[in-house]
Amino acid sequence: MVMIIIFSSINGKTVIKMATLAPEGTKWHGMMLEMGQQWKKATDGAVVLRIYPGGVVGDERDMIRKMRIGQIQGAAISLEGLSELNRNVQAFYIPLLLEDYDDVDWYRERISDDLVAGIEAAGFKLLFWADVGWAHWFTKHPVRLPEDLKKTKIFTWAGDYKSAELWKKGGFSPVPLATTDVLTGLQTGLVDAIATTPLFSLSSQWFGVANHMLDINWGVLSAAVVIDLRTWHKIKLSDQNIIMKIAQEMAQIHQEKNRYDDQAAIAVMKKHGLVIHTPTNDEKEQWKQFIQTWYPFIRGAYVPEEIFDKMMKLKEERINMPKMKSKSR
Repeated sequence: MVMIIIFSSINGKTVIKMATLAPEGTKWHGMMLEMGQQWKKATDGAVVLRIYPGGVVGDERDMIRKMRIGQIQGAAISLEGLSELNRNVQAFYIPLLLEDYDDVDWYRERISDDLVAGIEAAGFKLLFWADVGWAHWFTKHPVRLPEDLKKTKIFTWAGDYKSAELWKKGGFSPVPLATTDVLTGLQTGLVDAIATTPLFSLSSQWFGVANHMLDINWGVLSAAVVIDLRTWHKIKLSDQNIIMKIAQEMAQIHQEKNRYDDQAAIAVMKKHGLVIHTPTNDEKEQWKQFIQTWYPFIRGAYVPEEIFDKMMKLKEERINMPKMKSKSR
């Protein structure tokens, strides 16, 4: 999921053109529309937001590149795009490390300063975090164990060479594609496995081809809205405060309601042919053991060593803590 924000001044107004990979009509798209309406009202029309959904402006890495050369000034991007600004965000996508949203909140609270500082050092202001959902494996054929997944052709983000190399070291077959080409790739057999959220699989209709889902939380898909600091500093302070306040309020509403939409999406897909494969405790343990053998490849190459080591120390602390009951699976 990515949103491009273009700031321009027309008749004294700041016009923000925002594009997103989220399809029109999704709750994420609706949240951004609502945020724009509130920005306009609260700033007396000084800030105007226009939304362009459905990925009409390209993929996340293209958006990062365009921000850096000044063609656009901001974005709402997933961990994939954020990793171009601060690789420490990859700590949240260490497979199977986080089990539920209690974990997400607990870990994020403890490493948030590392993430925000790195993003600001790259020249961007972070407005808010929002969790999009849990990535599950959607495949054209049943997958229950790592050996099953190794027989598939896995989608990876185009341009993410480190991720592709990591998959190869794990014994997998990655196929780099733009997200806008995933459906065609599934239909033609170019790829037959993708880790994505149930909500995005439903809204993009990927599940119609990859109609098997492994019921295990592979990793949390988070997003954040960032604005180029050069642009941010051009907005008067009072409007900055208004924009930030409204953005964080919208994020809080999303976290309380929409971050738990996975189950509703799964229910809809099951009615249309999705087959759920729930791993046994033994199968879950096999996945965890495999991931641990993968840690030496993840550390340094995919997740910076310092933040990886910090996450491992936090993991030991977390194991010994009682956890509150979470709504997430």
